Amino acid sequence: MKPNKMKQIKKLLIIGFVWPEPKSSAAGGRMMQLISIFKENGFEITFASAAQDSNFMVDLSEFGVIKKSIELNSSSFDDFVAELNPKVVLFDRFMVEEQFGWRVIEKCPKAIRILDTEDVHCLRTARQKAFKENRTFKIQDLLSEEVAKREIASILRCDLSLIISEFEMNVLKDVFKINEDLLFYLPFLVDEMKEEELLKLPSFEERKHFVFIGNFLHEPNWNTVQYLKEAIWPSIKKDFPEAVLEVYGAYPSQKVLQLHQPKNGFYIMGRAEEANEIVKKSRVVLAPIRFGAGLKGKLLEAMQCGTPSATTSIGSEAMHRKLSWNGFIEDDPTDFARKAIALYEDENLWKQSQKNGIEIINKCYQKSNYSSQLLSLVNSLIEDSESHRLHNFMGNLLQHHAFKSTMYMSKWIEAKNK
Repeated sequence: MKPNKMKQIKKLLIIGFVWPEPKSSAAGGRMMQLISIFKENGFEITFASAAQDSNFMVDLSEFGVIKKSIELNSSSFDDFVAELNPKVVLFDRFMVEEQFGWRVIEKCPKAIRILDTEDVHCLRTARQKAFKENRTFKIQDLLSEEVAKREIASILRCDLSLIISEFEMNVLKDVFKINEDLLFYLPFLVDEMKEEELLKLPSFEERKHFVFIGNFLHEPNWNTVQYLKEAIWPSIKKDFPEAVLEVYGAYPSQKVLQLHQPKNGFYIMGRAEEANEIVKKSRVVLAPIRFGAGLKGKLLEAMQCGTPSATTSIGSEAMHRKLSWNGFIEDDPTDFARKAIALYEDENLWKQSQKNGIEIINKCYQKSNYSSQLLSLVNSLIEDSESHRLHNFMGNLLQHHAFKSTMYMSKWIEAKNK
């Protein structure tokens, strides 16, 4: 029996909220990292999504991944998933699990169900709400957050959830009392970086300008650019008149484009075709993020590009395990502006910040430290999901009740659409 088991093709179905756009967002890069891990370990991968195609989506066939368009609230998905019969189904965000999870359970009850949270959405929404109400966020805010009820239910229904931030791991365990067996800490994953690699990157003298990069469909990014323009950039320009800030980002709206002010050194540049190349040529990344969750892909990318960054305590949250930051962390706008100028002008400080970034990359984001653990855990779940599920009574309870309502609502929508 065992040799035959080894020969069986392990099929992974990923159901995406959107098609991956690694050049547009950190979420797209994260998804491609997951695809790479499973592909390298012999999984046959199908990526399905109900989203519209976009001009910037990655060509999945180049990575040996089968692309499948699916429909919301349609029994055509039932036939598709039953025929595919995957060993593992990975849901990209809890909203996707709500839509398709019950169908997977109905047609492929033995399939291991994994949720990639991207970030804990209820943490982001609760912080955003507190920010807009001009008050300090308290961890108890999460308990009254409507999104939290849906998101935590989704985590409980799945066999395993991938959590990108250690801060969020602690929130899920301490605030929501989630069993640790249902969670796996999986940060961004990159290759080791050696100090000599800095010599291949543009030098301090070869770089110029401050830069910000972020997808504008993501509310914290838009808020960051507003904050830069209104509270920080005037102070920087006052003490450093020749300063220039280039703001890049996918999907800029008209309100973003209206901030373009070349006379004031504030440039809205639009989409970055090659974000890496832009960051490598810039001297300092500015990211005074005021609310959000998860890890900030733009700040890890800055480290990989040897570009020091200036951010806030929210921006750096769970990113560096108390190691020295590759630049500075500052929440006061006046001090932020002053330190940004110092980081831009002081070559010794700048070079030390670069080295700090390499230490963070190598100690916090090594692919080899996490990928084998993840695959080992997934394979053990494939071998024996029954005992794992027996110990998740709350998840079984939620499946029994919540899925009945989701199922009938979906079937009602499908019947209405006919």
